[in-house]
Amino acid sequence: MFALIGILVVIGAIAAGYLMEKGNLLVLLQPSELIIIGGAGLGTLLIANPLPVLKSIMGSVLLVIKGSPYTKTAYGEALNMLNELFQLARREGPARLEEHIEEPEKSPVFEKYQTFLRDEFAVSYVCDTLRMSLVGNIAPFDLDMLMETDADGRHRESGLPVEALTAVSESFPGLGIVAAVLGVIITMGALGGPPEEIGHKVAAALVGTFLGILMCYGFVGPLAANISKIHNEADDYYRVLRYGVVAYLKGMPPILAAESARRMIPMQVRPSMKEMEASFKEVKASPAEIPVDA
Repeated sequence: MFALIGILVVIGAIAAGYLMEKGNLLVLLQPSELIIIGGAGLGTLLIANPLPVLKSIMGSVLLVIKGSPYTKTAYGEALNMLNELFQLARREGPARLEEHIEEPEKSPVFEKYQTFLRDEFAVSYVCDTLRMSLVGNIAPFDLDMLMETDADGRHRESGLPVEALTAVSESFPGLGIVAAVLGVIITMGALGGPPEEIGHKVAAALVGTFLGILMCYGFVGPLAANISKIHNEADDYYRVLRYGVVAYLKGMPPILAAESARRMIPMQVRPSMKEMEASFKEVKASPAEIPVDA
């Protein structure tokens, strides 16, 4: 939502300043320049990236529009999920835990925490680690290393859309120059014609440079920065899950394992310990949710 508001602010501020200087907005409407720059930018994106990265870019852009899912409520659900899962394992044994981690989409524990369940990586991240802990005598330190390796791989993969959009963003000023040069070529061919026609063609050529710089610094560059921030928030979320799981595997009581995870939550979305304890008491009555207001 804020990304869309930002786009409107950029467009509104530029249009307002241009009109204050008695500019004519119709002069900026140059479809041919937009086709040259936009089409060339899209082609650059297709040349430089394989299909999986392109799909990831589309998903990341949609995520920016919808907003980051890693809110205080989402972290509250994660803490409740970890605590409930660990309490279940301690109370009913590893066999009962295995029933939930083998088919998490059918688990009555996981189905209450939809933010977690919709994240395929988070589900496999937790369930595969717990499944490995049930296989045999594997040290918590080794499982911690596996989780860290898994998260590092996901981090590298999630950075590919940001790198792709940043590269395209940096190409837009150059593509704007290409459009401007083409406009100059057309203008040179019109020399000797009416001054109004020559002036219109010169303006169209300059609009190409304007659009290239605007696309770079006004839209695509900030979009890549926003995606990068959301992916960093995802890394924080997975780190919280990792610390909670590893703490439990080290033999900590469920409440202490959940507290270890809570301490890793970023301060701006971290629930207090009282909020966490209150939500644990309510988890059996309704889907766990920690209030947003501290």
